[in-house]
Amino acid sequence: MKRSPELTPLSHDHHQALFVAQRLRRSDQIGELTAEFERFWVDHGSDHFRIEEEVLLPMWAALGNAQPEHVARIAREHLAIRAAAYELSVDGPDLEPLRHLGELLAAHVRYEERTLFPLIEDDLGAAALRQVGAAVAAAG
Repeated sequence: MKRSPELTPLSHDHHQALFVAQRLRRSDQIGELTAEFERFWVDHGSDHFRIEEEVLLPMWAALGNAQPEHVARIAREHLAIRAAAYELSVDGPDLEPLRHLGELLAAHVRYEERTLFPLIEDDLGAAALRQVGAAVAAAG
C-alpha cells in the first residue's frame, strides 16, 4: 500500500513494530525477547505512541473529520500495549505475556496501516497532510 510521505515516518516505525511482534509471537528465547522488546519500546515505540496521541490524532481532529470511534480504539490499544509493557517490566519475562504483547502489537499496527492511516489520508487535503507531516517530523 502506498503511504503518503507525511505518514511514512510512522509507517517505518510500524515496520519495526511488526518485526518485534513477530519475534514475540514465535520465539521461545524469553530473555532475548524481553530485551528486544525493551530496546524497541525505548528507541521507537513509546515516542511513536506519543506522536500519534499528541500530534497526529489532535491534528486530524482540528484539520479534518476525525472519527471518534477510531480515535477511541487507538487510545484503548495504546493503553493495552503500554499496560502489557509495564507488566513485563514489573513481573519479569514470561513467555505467555510476551506472546500476548506480540499479538496486541501486531493487531494494532495492522489496524493503523489498513484502516486508520487511509482514513486520515482520504480525509485530509494535501495542505493539511503537509501540516501533519511537518508536525510529526518536528515531534520525532
